[in-house]
Amino acid sequence: MTNTHRPRLQEIYETKLIPQLQEELKVKNVMALPRLTKVVINVSVSEEQHQDEALAETGKQLALITGQQPVQTRAKKSIAEFKIRAGDPIGLKVTLRGRIMYEFMDKFVSLVLPQIKDFQGVRPAGFDGQGNYTLGLKEQIVFPEISYDTIDKIRGLEITLVTTAGDDKVAGKLLALLGIPFMKEAANG
Repeated sequence: MTNTHRPRLQEIYETKLIPQLQEELKVKNVMALPRLTKVVINVSVSEEQHQDEALAETGKQLALITGQQPVQTRAKKSIAEFKIRAGDPIGLKVTLRGRIMYEFMDKFVSLVLPQIKDFQGVRPAGFDGQGNYTLGLKEQIVFPEISYDTIDKIRGLEITLVTTAGDDKVAGKLLALLGIPFMKEAANG
């Protein structure tokens, strides 16, 4: 038996957003439209003592949040000030694609972001000039899978949304249509 379930956000993209983007961007070929290709979640873990335990605990939390096992990220070079040697494990990351990516994005925009205290939207300054967007969260407890009683330490995480847009303005339009609530620009004058 094959799994034919398509996530709600993917269904919305394919049925409603593709025609809307074709009209707004004046693009006839569906393959030329911008789309979300992957979501990368990155957590830095820097404990002077008990680094292995902190990585294991953070790995469990990241697996709960994303539904995938994270991989360790290692230092590329030594930094004496931070007591880091090249090759030391310094964090964890997960790359989500396809069905899991859409399920994560749906949960992120409909459950996680509205739960953040005093949330007024994400800053449009997180674009990298090539259509990718990165935002940071100060604590992992905003995800519904994480119970406050079970965590050892509050840690921030970084979420990068990678698109095929190649342009920040087009990527911003795509992400806004996918539900990312950008802050409104202040009116000039």
